[in-house]
Amino acid sequence: MSKVDFLQGNEACAEGAIVAGCRFFAGYPITPSTEIAERMSSRLPEVGGVYVQMEDEIASLAAVIGASWAGIKAMTATAGPGFSLMQEHIGYAVMTETPCVVVNVQRGGPSTGQPTKASQSDVMQARWGSHGDYEIVALSPSTVQEMYDLMIECFNWSERLRVPAVLLTDEVVGHMRERVVLRDDVETVERELPPEGEEIEKPFPMEPDDLVPPMPVFGRGHRVHVTGLTHDERGYPATDDPEIHRKLVTRLCNKVRKRAREIHEEVGYDFEERESDVALVAYGGCARTVIEAAEELGVTVFRPKVIHPFDPDLIRDLLDGYEVLVVEMNLGQYVEMVERALDRECVHLLGYPGGYPPTPERVIREVKKLSG
Repeated sequence: MSKVDFLQGNEACAEGAIVAGCRFFAGYPITPSTEIAERMSSRLPEVGGVYVQMEDEIASLAAVIGASWAGIKAMTATAGPGFSLMQEHIGYAVMTETPCVVVNVQRGGPSTGQPTKASQSDVMQARWGSHGDYEIVALSPSTVQEMYDLMIECFNWSERLRVPAVLLTDEVVGHMRERVVLRDDVETVERELPPEGEEIEKPFPMEPDDLVPPMPVFGRGHRVHVTGLTHDERGYPATDDPEIHRKLVTRLCNKVRKRAREIHEEVGYDFEERESDVALVAYGGCARTVIEAAEELGVTVFRPKVIHPFDPDLIRDLLDGYEVLVVEMNLGQYVEMVERALDRECVHLLGYPGGYPPTPERVIREVKKLSG
C-alpha cells in the first residue's frame, strides 16, 4: 500500500528510482546531489541492487551504461561540474541507444561555482552539452513529490525511447523537505527485448516502426556489436557512408522529436489561465515563488515539467497573445526556446543567477514594469 513520508527532495528522488526498477547506481558524491548517492547506498542492497562509488563522474556514467547493456535499469546523480564531465558518455549513450538516467541537482556555475546554492544554469548543457546531433529527455520537478514522480517518468521514457533521461532539478528542490506519497500503484515501462535465442541480423534497423528497435542485452544469447561510431544496421562501423550517418542520426533525433507532444501530455504541465495580458513562465524550484506572484497578481502562469524535448507548438497554443515573462535562475536559457516559438518582442526575461530564486515581490515588480 502507499506510504506517506516526510522526505528531502534528494531522498525522494532515490525512492522514485527504486520503485521505477533501478537496481544499479554508480556515482561520485558532489554537492548538492550527495544525499541521492547516500540513500541509494543503503536502499539498493535491501532490494537486491548494486551501489558502486566510482573514482569520478566519467567512470560513473561509463559503469551505468555497462550495467544497462547487461539488462539492468541504472542511474547516476551529480551536479553541474560532474554533469560537464559526463557529456562524452551522454553522447555515447545516445549513439548506442542505451537507456540510463542522470540526475543533475544544479548549482551555480560556471566551473565549481556555488556548491551549496541553487541554479538553473544547466538547461542548455542538458540538451547541447555533448557533440553531434542528438535529442534526450529532461524533466524538471518543483516539489519533493515530483522528485519522486518524475524520477519514475525518467526511467519510463528512457526505457521506452532508449535514450539517456535527465532529471534536471536544482538545489532548492533537492534539499527541501516536504510531505510525499510513496505510491504503490506505479506503472513502470520494461525494456523491449528481442525474442530470446533468436539471431538478430539487424539490431540497429534504419526504420523500425516506432523508430526504437528492441534492445539485445548482453548475456541473454544475443550477439551484438556496440560502438559509438556511426554504424550500419548490423552495428558495425560505417563512418565513410554519408547516407548511413544521415539516416542513423535522423532516426536518433526523430524518435524523441516526434513524440514531444506525447511526452509533455503524459508527464503533464501546469497552466493556470487567468484574465490577464501577462503570462509568467517558470520551472523547477524557481516556479514556486513565481506561482505565488501569479496568484497575487491574477495573471496566467505556465509551468513546464518537460524541459526537453521542447514543443514550440504547445507554447504557441498556450501563450500566443500574451506578454510573456520567463523567470529562471540563470541569465536566460529556457527563454531562448520560448523566443523561437513566439513573437520575440513579446517575450521578456527575469534572469536571476546568484544562488536563490527571486522573491514573489521581485517578480511582481517586474510584471508591473511590463504592465506600465
